Amino acid sequence: MKILIANRGEIALRIARTAQRLGHGVVGVTTDVDSASQHAINLNAITVPSYLDGAAIISAARESECDAIHPGYGFLSENASFAKDVAEADLIWIGPNADVINSMGSKINARAIAESAGVPLIPGYSDSQAEDDLRGAADNIGYPVLIKASAGGGGRGIRIVESPDQFAIALDEARTEAERAFGDGSVIVERYVQQPRHVEVQLIGDRHGRVEHLGTRECSVQRRYQKLFEEAPAPKLSDTTRNGLHDAAVRLGTTVGYDSAGTVEFVVDGTTGEFFFLEMNTRLQVEHPVTEAITGLDLVELMISVASDEPLPDDLDDVTFTGHACEARIAAEDASQGFMPSIGLIDILEVPSNVRWDSGVVAGSTITPHFDSMIAKLIVSSHDRPSALAAMRSALDELLIAGVTTTAGFHRWLLDREELIDASVTTRLLDAIEMPQPPALETELAAALWRKHRQRESTSVWTDIGSLPMTPHRHQRSIGLQSADGEIHEITDSSNAKGSEGVRSLVDGPRQRVAINVAGHTQAFTVVPRTERWAADPSGRSSGGDALVSPFPAVVAEVRVSSGDELKGGDVAIVIEAMKMLHSVTASGAATVSEVLVAVGDQVAGGQELIRLTSDTE
Repeated sequence: MKILIANRGEIALRIARTAQRLGHGVVGVTTDVDSASQHAINLNAITVPSYLDGAAIISAARESECDAIHPGYGFLSENASFAKDVAEADLIWIGPNADVINSMGSKINARAIAESAGVPLIPGYSDSQAEDDLRGAADNIGYPVLIKASAGGGGRGIRIVESPDQFAIALDEARTEAERAFGDGSVIVERYVQQPRHVEVQLIGDRHGRVEHLGTRECSVQRRYQKLFEEAPAPKLSDTTRNGLHDAAVRLGTTVGYDSAGTVEFVVDGTTGEFFFLEMNTRLQVEHPVTEAITGLDLVELMISVASDEPLPDDLDDVTFTGHACEARIAAEDASQGFMPSIGLIDILEVPSNVRWDSGVVAGSTITPHFDSMIAKLIVSSHDRPSALAAMRSALDELLIAGVTTTAGFHRWLLDREELIDASVTTRLLDAIEMPQPPALETELAAALWRKHRQRESTSVWTDIGSLPMTPHRHQRSIGLQSADGEIHEITDSSNAKGSEGVRSLVDGPRQRVAINVAGHTQAFTVVPRTERWAADPSGRSSGGDALVSPFPAVVAEVRVSSGDELKGGDVAIVIEAMKMLHSVTASGAATVSEVLVAVGDQVAGGQELIRLTSDTE
């Protein structure tokens, strides 16, 4: 079989690994803006106008003489029309059949099917899409409520509404985001569980009527309804709750005739253990590696087998769950700044050994605003949960990624939180606590880390970097390390080595770069001669309240104001999009728009002025 992988990045490469191990040929697809990516290069990808252009992807499969298409996740993976078109083109669709995708693709319809299958539901409303009716339903249900897109998933089109005065803006944002992401702006309003855990059950079904569960996953660590950290099996569940989740998921899968890998997601009340149907994802999940780690199964292999009309293995109902596994999604985001996207070139990347690293980037890859922010998935497993968490801590202490800010430091901080250690995390965890700031790196510590360096088996780091510019001073050698903000740290080879245990560094001699891991955060420096003078470049940054600026690199999605418009605090003036998420840029107080500097479709830099204002208090 020859398989076209209709996706990008880490999932395209991950599918290719299994397909090639099984002896299948593989073909990739890419776009003009993504042609330098690793999956495009490694899979000899065919260029298409967009990853959402189903007709072009099917044409590419035909031209390359492929027999099948695997959609991965995201993009077209849950598009029933595309799945149908693939089958009508006499190609094998490696995923659930189009009827199943269609029936579960709408959360409104999925709720009705779940109810008919006897799966518990959260009280909610979707009978009308009129704003007054939705607002009335929210009043009846009682705040806080959740507004969520009926179509799609992945955290798009979801807003928590704490009070009636927030409802209109939240509804507008959820609808707009859903329309842009899924082509369907319809929403559901439902009760928001106060201590919610996000627990899901992995299913696998074949085309002979058999559906089996492969255990639970805990996915409660989230921000903006995007999962950040996952575990398998889900910890701290009673036997009654765990078995109930398994049974409900299989019952739903059997009801709809599920015939591939898929996931049923539930909200579990952290206080009572009650669980409620959330949605069904009719595709492979990002977090599937943790299930593979505790079962020893390859879910992509099972998907390919089922798509070839083979029955599930006879012993699958006797699968055992061994040990515990964790996955940290390493994203190009700054957790200390509200998970602000980070764009740029990854110039240093070193991955620890003895981990699973699913990634589509290497040193030299560029992170752009065009796609999801995830750089990689770091997966570890061990014989029990405490040892798996310890292995993840060690892995994060060893990981080096320089050039963009990542969530690795956030994950390292998270692993020391009592809520995670005690398995008492809810999906509201990150709403209730303040994100940590990256640790400051003092000159003495930098010197200590350099002295600790032994990767080239030399007597000291100074031997390792003998070719780099250094200045002799009082029988010592001294160099300058320029940090990203332009500050120069001067260090010598006689500095005190205290505080260096458990932290590692990497010197990249040819490029005169050094990366240092402190508490999971990679801090990178450029080695410079002491005689040079460096300063941070403030260009492009706005200094005050006389303008609305973009908080990060993005694309302008909407411009809601014109010159002369009067604004009050909280008014949305601009909507920007970065890494598939919408962000509203709002006025902080009363002001008049004096000039609009951007238009829809413009790409803007972080700190770039979008609108100039005249304060009404002047």
